[in-house]
Amino acid sequence: MITFYKPEMEDLWFKETMLGDEQTMSYNHAYGGTIPFPREKWAGWYDRWLVNHENRRFYRYIKENDTFLGEAAYHFDDEKQNYLADVIIYAPYRGKGYGRRALEMLCEAAKENGLDVIYDEIAVDNPLVSLFLNCGFEEVQRTEGTVLVKKKLGRLCNL
Repeated sequence: MITFYKPEMEDLWFKETMLGDEQTMSYNHAYGGTIPFPREKWAGWYDRWLVNHENRRFYRYIKENDTFLGEAAYHFDDEKQNYLADVIIYAPYRGKGYGRRALEMLCEAAKENGLDVIYDEIAVDNPLVSLFLNCGFEEVQRTEGTVLVKKKLGRLCNL
């Protein structure tokens, strides 16, 4: 059974590992692939996402027993004026249903935190598009590079 875990600052090694892993970040190829997350950035990031989030950000690790599997988050995007979801499963743990369950849990958390609707903007060639659609998200807009999906919270994933 997977759970959400609010990471401590010293746990951010896992985020650094995921963001630096080419296979994990392959979905991000259009935006440069891997993302540097050096230790000197941890404190500022941690403060913004986990301490002073102002109910505009939510971030958790996805965990099974003592193993970190990935991350789930949402944040308010000022430009788009909506909340965007984010689920990343570390490449060695993909294909085992963790992404689906983490997305369900993220939607439950967002609803509990007062959100009515959540969106995500996903690269057109990212296989997560179908996961989001199977979890009750609807396609709102498609461009050459991205698909914008939205979900009215409270609807469960299709089996």
